[in-house]
Amino acid sequence: MNTAIIKPQWSPLTIALMVMGFIIFWPLGLMVLGYILWGEKFGGSAEKAQAYWNKGCGFMRSNKKHFSGFNRDYSTSGNAAFDDYRAEQLRRLDEERARLDAEVDAFQEYMANLRKAKDREEFDRFMSEHRGNRQGYGENTPPANNWNNNG
Repeated sequence: MNTAIIKPQWSPLTIALMVMGFIIFWPLGLMVLGYILWGEKFGGSAEKAQAYWNKGCGFMRSNKKHFSGFNRDYSTSGNAAFDDYRAEQLRRLDEERARLDAEVDAFQEYMANLRKAKDREEFDRFMSEHRGNRQGYGENTPPANNWNNNG
């Protein structure tokens, strides 16, 4: 029997609580959203929530190799030819990944050099315009020591 005052379902009350939670403190809004979406699985009980959490953590631990990218700690298939084929394909993929990583690094360096060149060009243009304005300013104004004269 579920005796919760606020049921984990989409209702005007839960939506209003979620919106208020996001306005007041965004993690509170996320907690209300999580309760709306997954509250039925927990059944309102701390024990059920802990059991669900432990089940998820156990799943992640038992399937760690699937979540860790290119992990080489695979068990053998029982077929030596297939295992050799798989090892060769993984080696080829590693080489391809290394080649692509090198290309990414080279492209990032190229883009950084382009940005530096563009920045240098813009700075040089600014300085040439700024020098032109300063030279023009000096020619059209009276000498600097004239402003101290009182009469």
